[in-house]
Amino acid sequence: MNYSTLKKGVAVSFVALMGATTLANAQDAPATSSSAKVFGGRSQYRSWSIGVNGGVLSPFLAIGGTNDFNRADVNLGYGLSVRKQLGHAFGLEGNIFRGKVSGTNKQVAGALPSNIKGFETEMQYAVDLRGVVNVATVDFLRRENSVNFFVTAGYGLVAYNPIVDGQDNKGKFGKDGDKDFVKEAYIPVGAGVKFKVSDRVSFNLGYTMHFIDGDNFDGVYAKATTKDKFSYGYAGLEFSLGSKSKPNLDWVNPLALMYDELKDPSLRQEVEALKTRVSNVEKSVEDLKKDSDGDGVADQFDKCPGTPAGVAVDGSGCPLPKVEVAVVDASNVTGFERIQFEFNSSVLKTDSYPTLDKLSSVLRDGGGKVTVNGYASSEGTAAYNLKLSKDRANSVKTYLVNSGVSAKQVVTKGHGEANPIASNDTEEGRIQNRRVETARD
Repeated sequence: MNYSTLKKGVAVSFVALMGATTLANAQDAPATSSSAKVFGGRSQYRSWSIGVNGGVLSPFLAIGGTNDFNRADVNLGYGLSVRKQLGHAFGLEGNIFRGKVSGTNKQVAGALPSNIKGFETEMQYAVDLRGVVNVATVDFLRRENSVNFFVTAGYGLVAYNPIVDGQDNKGKFGKDGDKDFVKEAYIPVGAGVKFKVSDRVSFNLGYTMHFIDGDNFDGVYAKATTKDKFSYGYAGLEFSLGSKSKPNLDWVNPLALMYDELKDPSLRQEVEALKTRVSNVEKSVEDLKKDSDGDGVADQFDKCPGTPAGVAVDGSGCPLPKVEVAVVDASNVTGFERIQFEFNSSVLKTDSYPTLDKLSSVLRDGGGKVTVNGYASSEGTAAYNLKLSKDRANSVKTYLVNSGVSAKQVVTKGHGEANPIASNDTEEGRIQNRRVETARD
């Protein structure tokens, strides 16, 4: 095919497609309405598409590099693609295409072995899998864009037969018994731009470089040269598959979608209602923390509001009863007086020392044994109070042993909440029940 004829045909097709009013309308129209949400998942979009393309094959690359032939012929290629869009910016695409690549070496006669002047390589097929990344959009703040730029890279396999100066080389370059076509792996790397024509159709322009894992693609094999390559510049149409009611995932901009959702009146009402609920919760928390009389008990739980500053209160905010501590006359102590403890404590109080010292003296001088009985008030669980009563009895025994009494002379028992000597319904009664009593055996 003549190169000027090819250029004219491609130019006419491009102008016809680019001049279509549907493309202009897609660029300027407002965002397509849909029920898609930012965090709604991939199932709310169309994510499959198929495409057809055609273009020009060349043994040269846009980035340059060495070649066995210094002039390229213009040849047509054509192919099909299938894409699965995995996210707003990334998809996987399978491609298969065919065509012919050829070139000549007219300027430097005799530069190649046997004075080779040209080659023509027929590709039976080239198939690959590529990752496609959308790298930029022209229309950024719309729910759906109208122009996408993309880059691609992947891995593939090509089957071909090189013909050098009109001589068919079938079987000459084949490996492992391949008599008709050489099969080599290749790496496709490319870029392109996609124009939205309609909700279902897009027009693509792209350029892909193919780096072949071999040096026989052009029919000239030389170990000292670099591996062969070829390029494919193409135009094509891509058709989105799936339900018409769903938008195409490839065109949706998630940031613009989020921005659009924030302008949704129903969403704004939900946000305002949520802010009101949060405000009410914060007010309730502040009310729970409010303590008008400063006694450490929140107003909602304070049964005795207005307690004067400095007055000790219980868990309900009421003043604790004043407990008169009896002054023990050491001369009248027998050693068997009742020993009191603080709330939830097994630590001996200093006012119990005279009684314990007297008891220690009695046991050391007169011998015999005593039983130390521990008790508790009714706050807490029965199991915990039983343990606390045993700890109180053991505190008395420890004191006596440390003062010289034999451990065999002292037996300890814990009774928990049993045998109260006063009502556990009042604080005065509970204070009296936190005790240890000692008796001779």
